[in-house]
Amino acid sequence: MVAISGQLGIEIIERRKIVIIDPKATGVTQPYHYVEEMELHAAEKHLARCAGESRRLALEALRQTSAQLQNRGFALLGSAILLSSARPLPGLDKILGSHALIHTAEGEFFRLAFRQAFERLEIPVIGIRERELDDYAQKVFGKATAEVHKNIDSAGRSLGPPWTNDQKTAALAAAIVLKQN
Repeated sequence: MVAISGQLGIEIIERRKIVIIDPKATGVTQPYHYVEEMELHAAEKHLARCAGESRRLALEALRQTSAQLQNRGFALLGSAILLSSARPLPGLDKILGSHALIHTAEGEFFRLAFRQAFERLEIPVIGIRERELDDYAQKVFGKATAEVHKNIDSAGRSLGPPWTNDQKTAALAAAIVLKQN
């Protein structure tokens, strides 16, 4: 998760890893892999239990982050979730029959938990396909796109490590949301 401010150009005001699983619980890290060999009803039950817990943890973490940002004088105006390029998922029986779909479903599973948490907090959320992020940025920032990229890339110097590609793409998505608000 990366939060930015536009008060002084693009300023990274928060970055953190949000964990939305209980690492002590069985079968939650990769829930679709865990249920791959289960009977369909048992698989659905496990996935529903995992989804409820992930939604709860995402909501709790985002509430805490929002409160901390508000205490520092910032408000969450919106959010972005980077999406995969996959087509809509089929039913669970088809997902469990394909290892590639299991991976896709797990990514969607955790994105949905965050989307639902943002919606519950009434924070607008947009989805941007990760492979279309640069095109989207070009539409929003126009000629300033290269400067936005440069500002985000150089933010790592003042923040210190790590400043990973995931964090940079999250910052770009956040900059898009901020520009559109």
